[in-house]
Amino acid sequence: MKKILITRPLPDEVLDLLSGFDLVVRQENTPLGNDELRNALREFDGVLPTLGDAFSADVFAEVPAPRCRILANFGVGFNHIDVKAAAGAGVVVTNTPGAVTDATADTAMTLMLMSARRAGEGERLVRSGNWAGWHPTQMLGLHLTGKTVGIVGMGRIGQAIAKRCHFGFGMSVKYVSRSPKELDFPAENLRELGLLAGQVDVLVLAVPGGAETRHLIDADIIAAMRPHAHLVNISRGDVVDEAALIDALQRGTIGGAGLDVYEGEPHVPQALRDLDNVVLLPHLGTAAREVRVDMGQLAVKNLQAFFAMKEPPNRV
Repeated sequence: MKKILITRPLPDEVLDLLSGFDLVVRQENTPLGNDELRNALREFDGVLPTLGDAFSADVFAEVPAPRCRILANFGVGFNHIDVKAAAGAGVVVTNTPGAVTDATADTAMTLMLMSARRAGEGERLVRSGNWAGWHPTQMLGLHLTGKTVGIVGMGRIGQAIAKRCHFGFGMSVKYVSRSPKELDFPAENLRELGLLAGQVDVLVLAVPGGAETRHLIDADIIAAMRPHAHLVNISRGDVVDEAALIDALQRGTIGGAGLDVYEGEPHVPQALRDLDNVVLLPHLGTAAREVRVDMGQLAVKNLQAFFAMKEPPNRV
């Protein structure tokens, strides 16, 4: 019987599917520590890791001949796993695309609305007991209907966000992507990120994490944004130069921001927390029970296929 490590508690519906394995479920909700990462490779046939479980090149270098043969990642993003190093050690890496698409797109829309309409700031005002009542110029925000959204990364999630914007809010869609997309709604493909940043009312980030996209949104791109525009990030925290964003928000050179991810997650700088013109969510992207169950089921299917000597459906 294959021995499998689950690095975080998962819904019972997912664990029930793994009855054919010798299962160890770690009860902590924090990322694996250094020793745990190495022991996971040494002591288990397969691991179901998730965000923060940093299977880096250094980890694989210290365990060059691991017992573990598959890392069935719980999540679509896998920048915490060095896939090249894993392959060099003979370890397959899989992920869970598809299951997360709509939930993450919904979170992007939540952040767009909250940021544009100052919803977080408004709730804090009501909770403080200092709300003096409605008046015509109270907390005036940005009306989203009919505006222009810019999507950075037009993959599954980017397209789902764009559809919601176009069909739900009548927004014009512009985007940058590694290649032009065939879409069932009008969208303008711009080749330069800086050009996109300067033409939209909301700039939404939907790219994978990793070295190629680290600080993709830097001080220059933020400076190119229009003064009323909002930045929304549901991808990975280090896609944005957080210091540059804080500076822009402090100076009021952009309209605001909505963030579900952070560069040093779970650390959120005090300077960011002190600002009223940014909405801060605790990485809620896929936080719906049915979505997490679906993600777990995909991860399990990858494990089951691999150990049945079949091609995992979601190899990365």
